Amino acid sequence: MIMQSLSPVPSPPVKDLLNQIPAYTPAKSMEQIRRELGLESVDRLAANENPFGSSPLAAEAVRSLGSDLLAQYPDGSSQLLRDKLAERLGVRTSQLVFGSGSFELLTLTAQAYLNPGEESLIPVPSFNWYKGATLLAGGVIHEVPLVNHSLDLEQLRQRINASTRIIWLCNPNNPTGTIFTADALLGLLEHVPSHVVVVLDEAYYEFAESEDYPDTVKLLEQYNNLIILRTFSKIYGLAGLRIGYGIGNESIIEGINRVKLPISLTATSQAAASASLDDHEFVSHCLHYNRQGRETLIQSFDHWKLPYIPSETNFIMVDLLQDSGPITIELLNRGISVRGGAEFGMPTWLRITIGTPEQIARLIGELDSLLHSND
Repeated sequence: MIMQSLSPVPSPPVKDLLNQIPAYTPAKSMEQIRRELGLESVDRLAANENPFGSSPLAAEAVRSLGSDLLAQYPDGSSQLLRDKLAERLGVRTSQLVFGSGSFELLTLTAQAYLNPGEESLIPVPSFNWYKGATLLAGGVIHEVPLVNHSLDLEQLRQRINASTRIIWLCNPNNPTGTIFTADALLGLLEHVPSHVVVVLDEAYYEFAESEDYPDTVKLLEQYNNLIILRTFSKIYGLAGLRIGYGIGNESIIEGINRVKLPISLTATSQAAASASLDDHEFVSHCLHYNRQGRETLIQSFDHWKLPYIPSETNFIMVDLLQDSGPITIELLNRGISVRGGAEFGMPTWLRITIGTPEQIARLIGELDSLLHSND
């Protein structure tokens, strides 16, 4: 019997709300960049990773796990890490939730607390996944522009309405690196209705040195609608292991646990994170060179007479006073990856991760030659 040629069966459509959400495109890996451009090495100053790697204690903790654990499920409660972190923060273990980096925790928060048709207040520009998390939950985005590159909490307070369900606050803010103060935060929280969840994304909080930066953990006993999200990806250099955590009162954490996958952290990530908490010397080393590198970059910006945004993070934004796209591409061709500002609605700006002293020196040299090639 000869089978007739049949037309392929069409693919099933995704659910309707996904049509509003563009597929997330991850940044190209170092290997992809090297292959495409024929480069031997690339200074990756685009992703706000720790240029000094991770703690030696974390690496040793991973090595000591033993291969037999590869066949076993990890501890679903992350108990050892949970106990250590709770003691460090001065909270109860039941006030913590762990996830696969900030992306998962942001998504889970929206899934738990945002009903279809309800509204998220999102400062712009800020971390872009607040929009993705909102749309995945069927929510509505209400953008609130920054003022002088900073979150304006008074303006956010005025935008709260009956449909508002989540307010997303990034402090320090990505991509601008600015902070809002403890007084400004209290001024907002005192006027936020109890049914509105305030999400404090503090991925870069370890870098903030201002005396006005809020100590948010102390606010949890008073504000039951507050959740703080932090990560081991930045100062601890564990971005490749994908581990973040949330801090809140038990009721708000319970809500997130209802939508959380039962086991989302590997044994490797738990062990590395736990060990990292003990390496105060590594953290001090990274903060010292981050501070030094930021000052070196600022000196060059001042010399070139280029505006920049004072930063409380491990990155800094500078205004090239021209389209930054071509310069971003040329820097990449020279083996330096930085972030162009167009995706943040800031087309003349660059966001630069503060790298090692050697990386910063090379960036300054290459950027100087590009900016002044016609002098």
